[in-house]
Amino acid sequence: MTTSPARDIRPSPDECLASGEYPLTRRDLSEIAAMIYADAGIFLNETKASLVYSRLSKHIRALGLKGFREYCELVSSPEGAPVRREMLSHLTTNFTRFFRENHHFEHMRTELLPGLLERARRGGRVRLWSAACSDGQEPYSIALTVLSMMPNIADYDFRILATDIDPKVLALARAGAYDATALETVSPPMRKQFFREVEIGGRKRFQVDDRVKRLVTFNELNLLAQWPFKGPFDVIFCRNVVIYFDEPTQMKIWSRFAGMLADDGHLYIGHSERVAGEAKVLFDNTGITTYRYVGRGRGRGA
Repeated sequence: MTTSPARDIRPSPDECLASGEYPLTRRDLSEIAAMIYADAGIFLNETKASLVYSRLSKHIRALGLKGFREYCELVSSPEGAPVRREMLSHLTTNFTRFFRENHHFEHMRTELLPGLLERARRGGRVRLWSAACSDGQEPYSIALTVLSMMPNIADYDFRILATDIDPKVLALARAGAYDATALETVSPPMRKQFFREVEIGGRKRFQVDDRVKRLVTFNELNLLAQWPFKGPFDVIFCRNVVIYFDEPTQMKIWSRFAGMLADDGHLYIGHSERVAGEAKVLFDNTGITTYRYVGRGRGRGA
């Protein structure tokens, strides 16, 4: 009896995963996913095909390219480096709002800032870091919380570092001008005291006051690359970012944050995230997605 050869059931690299003006094949998505992982640690699989298509198809049209194949060839070439940077901007998620997950700001206000502000009054150094700050609403929320407690804080050694991988959103953050809808979660007294109405491009916007801006320094930073600062930080906010990384990258990031925190420093993370891996023993979970660094004390046998 003869048997027919086994059929190759491996998926074709040319199989279309998302169709429209420019078909997106498995091969295209695989190459895009490899580049975004190498550049930013963001993990994309085939379930994200529709998202990749929707975010990049307009970019392809604007560039005058024929489709995803030509686009992949461009962004993987040396001359396509600027376009590859734009691809990263298109594929990163920048959803944010003022006082998002407000329980973190309440915890900081009641549990951390009284001691940190007293240290500043006595001439001590205080540093906070908003990692993946998007368009600035998170670090400005931190600054607003601080100013509501100590209006003259800029006279002391108290600073907030705000970083993001996307230079486009950093430009928006530095400008600090927002639509009225963005301020819905800002209390009326804060809106009145720390924002002023301006017109930009024929649109009414609300500009962050210079007293708020003065506390925040914005810098471009890839969390997977070298961090050009030593810390230590008393507080780190990194929320709803690490969830986009694969597990090995998450473990690495948690450990790096631990190394940047001062004794008893605090790390605030996103509602779907949990510190895990080797770094877990370096933290005490003190609240909802709120962690206190205890690693050095435990290292001394405490």
